[in-house]
Order: sequence, then C-alpha cells, then structure tokens
Amino acid sequence: MNDQVSQLIQPTLRGKVVELQPLRPEHETGLLAAAADGQLWNLAVTVVPGPETVGQYIATALAGRQAGTVLPFVIMDLASGRIIGSTRFWKIDRANRKMEIGHTWLSGSMQRSGVNTEAKYLLLTYAFEVMNAVRVQFSTDELNEKSRAAILRIGAKQEGTVRNERIMPDGRIRNSVRFSIISSEWPDVKRMLEQKMLAR
Repeated sequence: MNDQVSQLIQPTLRGKVVELQPLRPEHETGLLAAAADGQLWNLAVTVVPGPETVGQYIATALAGRQAGTVLPFVIMDLASGRIIGSTRFWKIDRANRKMEIGHTWLSGSMQRSGVNTEAKYLLLTYAFEVMNAVRVQFSTDELNEKSRAAILRIGAKQEGTVRNERIMPDGRIRNSVRFSIISSEWPDVKRMLEQKMLAR
C-alpha cells in the first residue's frame, strides 16, 4: 500500500456476475443510461449523475484518482456487458491504511439482485488483502433506510451519526450514519458474504 507504483495503478475487479472497471471519460453514456433506469438523479438522499452533472461527476472522480485519494469504478454486468452503476474507494489514507467505500449506486432494476453483495465482496477483498487495510468505513444519509439496511447486510457495524456531515445538492444539511469493518472482522465477514453469494 505504501509502494508509490501501486498508487498509480487501479485494478479491474472481476467476479461471477459483475466486473468493476476503472472509471474512464468514455463511460459517460453508459453511466447516464444506468442512472436513467429509475431516474436515480432525482433521489434526494444520494448523488447520482444526471444529464447536466455527469461530466463534472466524472471529472471530480478522476481528479481524486490523480491525487491518490480515490479509486472510482463503473459496475459492469457481465451477462449483458452494460454499465449498471458505479462505486469507489475514497478518503484513501495510505499512512493509516484506511479508506471509505462509497458513491455506490445501482440501476433501479438491479437493486436487491445480489449485484451489490458481489461488488462489495470484490472491493473489501481488495482493500483488506491487497491494500492491507485495517479499516474500511461506509457513510450514508440518515434518511436513506435502504442504504443503511444494505450496509448492515454486508456485515458492517454501525458506529454512530456524524451531524451536519455534508450539504446535499438541494441545500439540505445532511446527517450521516457511519459504519465500518475492521481487519480483525474481515475473515468472518468474508465467509458470510461467500455464503450469501453461493445461496443466490
């Protein structure tokens, strides 16, 4: 994780159902099509790119990658070859071996399909077993009950509420609920996720 060369390389993470590919500018059309499935840009509890914001969304993510604090991905459905969402590592702190998984969204038709479980499994495996993380955290809007439930389902522990954590695009001041998985918990979480994926 401290190897300067490794900071410049973003992997492709491949599972049985999805592949997480490094975000590129040419993914713009596919991202918009994925977000249009459910018109996700209208959601008040998360930030999903729409026709007027997708360019800045990609530019911000790529600037974070250049700075070494973000690894942004598109989520590809292997069966269809289509982009069905996006996710990323961000707030990467290499000195303290911690990061956050966030900015995750899936097309409306792919939610509760098992895709999120595999995507999180791929990310967590890379974080703990390649980047040697000691902590991976998650944050979500306190109003986003679906997201909170999904984070708990993958084995994260709720830590508390961060008040006035950010300002949403509509101007609302958001409280965020914080969750984490730490390295000593990862073996048990990994087994649980593998069992979930086998049961699909």
